[in-house]
Amino acid sequence: MPFDPAVAADPAFDAVGEWALSWHRGGVGAVLVTVIDTWGSAPRPVGSQLVVSGKGEIIGSVSGGCVEGAVVTEALELLEAPAFKILEFGVSDDTAFAVGLACGGTIRVLLEPVGAVFPVEILAEVVTARAARRPIGIVTDLVHGTHDLVGPSAFPDRFAADRSGIEADGQRFVSVHMPPARLVVIGAVHIAQAFLPMARLAGFNVTLIDPRGAFASDTRFPGEIIGDDWPDAALLAHGLDGRTGVITLTHDAKLDDPALITALRSDAFYIGALGSTRTHAKRVVRLQEAGLSSDQIARLHAPVGLDIRAQSPAEIAVSILAQVIQVMRRP
Repeated sequence: MPFDPAVAADPAFDAVGEWALSWHRGGVGAVLVTVIDTWGSAPRPVGSQLVVSGKGEIIGSVSGGCVEGAVVTEALELLEAPAFKILEFGVSDDTAFAVGLACGGTIRVLLEPVGAVFPVEILAEVVTARAARRPIGIVTDLVHGTHDLVGPSAFPDRFAADRSGIEADGQRFVSVHMPPARLVVIGAVHIAQAFLPMARLAGFNVTLIDPRGAFASDTRFPGEIIGDDWPDAALLAHGLDGRTGVITLTHDAKLDDPALITALRSDAFYIGALGSTRTHAKRVVRLQEAGLSSDQIARLHAPVGLDIRAQSPAEIAVSILAQVIQVMRRP
């Protein structure tokens, strides 16, 4: 899949590697910056990245804005005199806000000019793996500045938890790159109008499916591309892997059930369905009659969303998104 800057400009699309490769190949120059360690109340987790172009542009974040200015200055200097560099930022809580790291924590970041330090071929392979939805990792030797590509079998615990970090030897930093998280929403209903933008802001790639023309209109969802295939066929064409979630919102068994049967037989990390407890009891019977096992049906979150006593469509959307994140981040 070719890199599309228009798509990458979407804040929900994590395209640090894609931008870095594009800027390097375009002759602008790029420096990858990665959070390799944190202490205390750090603003961004280990593995967070940004890329700085030779023009001072940035994509991504390593501190939510606290130290990006200093990082950009250092990065531009490294483009003039390429080197492998680790910086540490940290202050006490009393002086944190004045200095810039307002949370009071400490972070260490690794700066690597693409090409001169960070191998272009490794960056290209990471970008290719992301496009193919294939998990991949990079092991960086923090002493010698060398890099190796690895698969999930090399560090199964890290990949299972999507957790980058420094190994116990203190020398190797393992950067885990998982496929972008996706959500497929079945039903162009009122809840979906609130849910789609929320989910995108939270970092998910979202697809909306509804074969009913009256619901799937441009008036209700301006600018949204809505798949009009039958839900089960649409899900099979879309693909369901361990980084994809499915949420059915139509409240119509003719549409929801085929989607749920397909999803429950897949590796989707989250499957949720709108409906009351009474409605769900009837749904369970239908799923059993369709041949699904008790273990498969137990994966279904229904009624969908966390119990926060949500009432409005927007509040229900918040409860669903919160539950999706809870399941995705659960160890």
